[in-house]
Amino acid sequence: MEQDKGYLHLYTGNGKGKTTAAFGLALRALCAGKRVFVGQFVKSMKYNETAVADRFDGIEIHQYGRGCFINRPAVPEDRAAAEAGWEACREVLRSDRFDVVILDELNIAFYYELLDADRVLADIRARNPHIEVVVTGRYAPQALVDAADLVTEMREVKHYYTQGVLSRNGIDR
Repeated sequence: MEQDKGYLHLYTGNGKGKTTAAFGLALRALCAGKRVFVGQFVKSMKYNETAVADRFDGIEIHQYGRGCFINRPAVPEDRAAAEAGWEACREVLRSDRFDVVILDELNIAFYYELLDADRVLADIRARNPHIEVVVTGRYAPQALVDAADLVTEMREVKHYYTQGVLSRNGIDR
């Protein structure tokens, strides 16, 4: 495989750890002197992982969500937020400002039809060729699985949430 080619990573599945894996890759890239951009779709809360931007130079994190709508139907405003976010991410992918671009929960935006997967995949393919791209979220469309250079499926085997244990802030959220 080529050393200068940016690969497309996909972290999907119903298990925990997709965003955590992406941020782990971001941390490795930052420690190697690389520049990282994170576009978080659907999310609007400042999760603990977003604090990495306060502690490291070379990373930008932007959120393109309007709160969690998993328990409510998506509305036009959710689609507009995702579209505006995608336009910003598309520009980042065409630039040379970043070495790694993480598109967190992009698969969820596809699943809820906030964005057109074929159009987004065409934009990812047309990116600056040195950019490493990481896409996360459950329900990855098959076209993205087929296009990715690396696919990791997180599979839940057992989780204490199913026993009614709440999130431990800072450890598993």
